[in-house]
Amino acid sequence: MDAIPHQDLKRGIGARQLSMIAIGGAIGTGLFLASGGAIANAGPGGAMLAYAIMGMAVFCMMQSLGEMATQLPIAGSFEAYAERFVDPSLGFAFGWNYWFSWSITLAAEFVAGALIVKFWFPDSNPTYWAMGFFVLLMGLNLLSVKAYAEAEYWFASIKVTTVIIFLFVGALMVFGMLGEGKAVGFHNWGISDAASGKSAPFVGGLAAILGVFLVAGFSFQGTEGVGLAAAETEDPSKNVPKAIHSVFWRILLFYIGAILIIGLLIPFNDPNLLRNDEGSVAYSPFTIVFSHIPKVGYYAANLMNFVILSAVLSAGNSSLYVSSRMLYAMAHSRKAPRIFGKVNTRGVPVAAVWATGLVGALAFLASEIGATKIYQLLYNASGLTGFMIWLGIAICHLRFRKAWVAQGRPLSELKFKAMFYPWGPWAALVLFLIVLFGANAWVFQAEQFSWFDFISNYMLIPIFVLLYLGHKLINKTRVVPLKDCNFKMD
Repeated sequence: MDAIPHQDLKRGIGARQLSMIAIGGAIGTGLFLASGGAIANAGPGGAMLAYAIMGMAVFCMMQSLGEMATQLPIAGSFEAYAERFVDPSLGFAFGWNYWFSWSITLAAEFVAGALIVKFWFPDSNPTYWAMGFFVLLMGLNLLSVKAYAEAEYWFASIKVTTVIIFLFVGALMVFGMLGEGKAVGFHNWGISDAASGKSAPFVGGLAAILGVFLVAGFSFQGTEGVGLAAAETEDPSKNVPKAIHSVFWRILLFYIGAILIIGLLIPFNDPNLLRNDEGSVAYSPFTIVFSHIPKVGYYAANLMNFVILSAVLSAGNSSLYVSSRMLYAMAHSRKAPRIFGKVNTRGVPVAAVWATGLVGALAFLASEIGATKIYQLLYNASGLTGFMIWLGIAICHLRFRKAWVAQGRPLSELKFKAMFYPWGPWAALVLFLIVLFGANAWVFQAEQFSWFDFISNYMLIPIFVLLYLGHKLINKTRVVPLKDCNFKMD
């Protein structure tokens, strides 16, 4: 593909917006819904351990991304870093997998939003709601990057406020100052279930904790979007590190704190908690805890349904943004058609946004084929891509730092240095590999093998390999020598 005239994105994302984008990327249905299933399957102790370990791995990955994104806040982020510091074919595979993954995640969020609205309007057609969400998010992303960032700021603010209220109310209930009127302590952490023979705080052993790794990883996916937003951020050398640091502490406070409160107030074998995988807001652990406050159960369910809807719209908004920016960057590096690299006078890559949005329009089929099944297929198919990208970020950072030293550049010239290097990226790399290949092993252990489960959970791994090998065979690429790695901004 021929190069296209350079057209810049606009640096329209401010410090407060970038920080909230980073926080919002880590708070979604993984916390509001999936955390309940994690506690039911692994116990409160197992869930906390899994989320804490995954949180540390994400922290190390974000430190690696922060070092590169602060030094080189360029379009494409980790796709561009893979091309510059590892192999252009790796960048090609990363870019297209990432675009496809978040494009179908956008479709999945449209479907999820339509399902959530049925809580209030059970007889409505989900396709109409999906169309409405499509118009809303496309409008925000086509208007300007400031419109996207401001919308994401308020979406994230709703989620953050809800979690803070939950932690405060939950703490009052634990100490007997609200609700049932007696202190709970750690009673629920030591209970046993006579029917299953399992005991808290660790339920299901190592296999259950490994399964929660996958859930925790899905919950944190999207945090890497800060790297893509760096190309449109004001003063990235100052604001990117600030946003990177905020991710870890919010994960620590919100996820670990919320799981602690849920584990203290709700037994792991609570029937409603065990039904959490049905996806109904009525079985959100947040709803269950709030419903223990006298006379607020009905309002708690409505509140959490609104919050979860905002979380879904936030995820859709971010999906459309990051995937369109990846497509834009690939057009400029000759990995995608030229048209996707063009921007309008407001700095919006219109063609890239529309291409991504049209993939999301697959959600319109929801009412005809079955919304829940489509959501499951799309969500599962895109899930493991996040771990592949995180794995790639760790690899890119190891090569980035080696190339920096090999070219005689002093470490003191780095605008931001990742904590725990080199142990951090290596530890994250190993954990992501384990999750990538091991967390879905249940597919092979099931009593009856399901091709649907196998394909929906693993299909993007061979697709990634085929993209990499195909590009390498056609373009005869090679691993970039350390002394040839490009540290220039253009």
